[in-house]
Amino acid sequence: MRLLIDTHVLLWADERPHAITAELRAALVDPANQIFVSAASVWEIAVKRAIGKLRFDRPIVAAVTGVGFEMLTITGAHAEHAGGLPRHHNDPFDRLLIAQAALEGMVLGTQDRQMRPYGVAMLGLS
Repeated sequence: MRLLIDTHVLLWADERPHAITAELRAALVDPANQIFVSAASVWEIAVKRAIGKLRFDRPIVAAVTGVGFEMLTITGAHAEHAGGLPRHHNDPFDRLLIAQAALEGMVLGTQDRQMRPYGVAMLGLS
């Protein structure tokens, strides 16, 4: 499975894995799966760190790739698709992840129920 993980899943996997559903935790460690982190998540962490809303004292990309996750770049098609999504969820970072999962045929690993109405395949919602 090609699994794109939401920013909170990335942070929780490092800091409090017990907060992640068992199904999603299992997917994160299954060697048959490819785990992706969006450049949007790196941007979100960097922004929140800069304004003091988040402590993350390591280089973000190095932390992502250091655990074997792959980076997913943002394309113009991703940005355009995100901009055209219905306004079920107003978080621009999450809307970009939804667009990326939809266009790249990925499963979105999230526990954010506000993402459910978009119809992309999801893992982690119990």
